[in-house]
Amino acid sequence: MKKFKALATRLKGRPEKPEGSQNSYNSGSHQEVSSSKAQDQYIASIFPDGLEVLHDCSDATFDICFIHGLTGDRRATWTADRQSAPWPQVLLPSHISGARILTYGYDAYAVRKSVASSNRVIDHATNLLHDLAADRSSCNASSRPLVFIAHSLGGLVCKNAILSSRNNPESHLQSIFHCTKAIIFMGTPHKGSWIADWARIPAAALGCVKSANKSLFAVLGTESQFLESLQIEFLAMVRGLRESGRSLEITSFFEELPLPLVGKVVAKESATLDGYNSISIHADHSNMVKFGSPQENGYKRLVGELQRWKSQLRYVRNEPFGAKA
Repeated sequence: MKKFKALATRLKGRPEKPEGSQNSYNSGSHQEVSSSKAQDQYIASIFPDGLEVLHDCSDATFDICFIHGLTGDRRATWTADRQSAPWPQVLLPSHISGARILTYGYDAYAVRKSVASSNRVIDHATNLLHDLAADRSSCNASSRPLVFIAHSLGGLVCKNAILSSRNNPESHLQSIFHCTKAIIFMGTPHKGSWIADWARIPAAALGCVKSANKSLFAVLGTESQFLESLQIEFLAMVRGLRESGRSLEITSFFEELPLPLVGKVVAKESATLDGYNSISIHADHSNMVKFGSPQENGYKRLVGELQRWKSQLRYVRNEPFGAKA
């Protein structure tokens, strides 16, 4: 059981509370209620939902949207230790000019000490689609090329949002599908992950968790029908785009290192897509998206992909929805 408690702590990015501490949930009903409220307030403060602009650009030629993963946060997920701000805000603008940089937050706390969100992956994807379309419309940028960078579960949310956009009858929502030119998946469990075993662990083993969003666990199972269906539909969509003459660039990054006491959260076989570029990052699942310096190889590799794609985006920025690119 220590293995799963360690993983919960590492992915949340917070130290475990020692037994008998002031916030212990074994200290009486009044203190338990107060602690639960404080925990909810803390959680709400660390990952507000919706879009946040990390870097605005008056002459932007494309948008980059970051999407965090399970137990993630639209800022902290992308912030390295001892850094005060996420690297897409402080490092990326100087290496990728002409990009408006956004980060998206959603309640991906699958375990919580009071009440967990009941939203499914498809619900988070729908919210992303609506929020992103509305934001780009408000900036008169509905036809601007779009690149996604998604970590872990965020990659599944991203794929679902793009498919929902393609099939949506509303033209303003279809624009996300038409404008998406590239996706970077970082530790995304396309074929499942052992992390789904959390769903079968007693709540007490995860620190007296009182509530869990089982739907988020379920999609991470290696035998998840939803995950298999999503994968098949997404790859069919990509093949269809290629056959029509439009390319969708895809690169998958996978973790090289295990989490201490836990192991690898997403194996290379699950994090990569056959026939598409795959690159490793010398870090564990949590730290593979936390760059503290532009000298880190993982950062250089990611920026290299963006710079390569940017040279292609330059020629399609003014084309209408559905144009070949």
